[in-house]
Amino acid sequence: MPTSTQLSLHVAETPAVLARLAADLIIERCKEAIHRRGNFKIALSGGSTPTSLFRLLATPEYEKCLPWEKVLFYWVDERCVDPDHEDSNYRVARDELLHKVAATKFYRMRGELDPTEAAMGYESLLRQHFDLAPGELPRFDCILLGMGADGHTASLFPEEEGINITDRLVIDQHIAKLKSDRLTLTLPVLNNARCCIFMIQGAEKHEVLAKALNILGSPDLPAQKVKPVDGELIWVVDESARRG
Repeated sequence: MPTSTQLSLHVAETPAVLARLAADLIIERCKEAIHRRGNFKIALSGGSTPTSLFRLLATPEYEKCLPWEKVLFYWVDERCVDPDHEDSNYRVARDELLHKVAATKFYRMRGELDPTEAAMGYESLLRQHFDLAPGELPRFDCILLGMGADGHTASLFPEEEGINITDRLVIDQHIAKLKSDRLTLTLPVLNNARCCIFMIQGAEKHEVLAKALNILGSPDLPAQKVKPVDGELIWVVDESARRG
């Protein structure tokens, strides 16, 4: 078993290859989790990058590779909107993957509720599902992450207080520059995962990616603060993001 962060980087020639790499990594970790613990708990992110992954996992080639009845889907973050809203992270995963395969265990953040109520409700759900004692953190088998051009990940932004909150599992935030309310897992939850996978694509991400991967630099970006204390940190990037 690992005793510290195990870091690896995978470079894909194209976004399509990136999706395939990420899918293969997820399937490997799914099989290991089910063998060891009987199920696979994964938290999904929003944004455009994972959409191609969702579509790939729903294809006949990949659909048969996962025992969907043993996969439990959770969410990393969510916009405070109705689940059918075009900005809903849940809606994208539902429409592109969950309603196309035999998945039955998915637990969304309720973005349509009052944000504070929704955050408290999701934290309560996690405490129940992971059977947590006071002070304990959920241990996801895999957390899928992206990164914005400002270095944010999940809905943890560099200029917001949420990145510094350590006594909650889930928080609600008003992101001033986006004029948007968000729900998000906190950094301690991300860093307690067995595996965090970043998916990064596009030349516009090159500059922030270079900073995020500079292990000798100052960890100013939220994405740089994701370092599973006892697990894997995997970056899967496409060639355009690497080269700029």
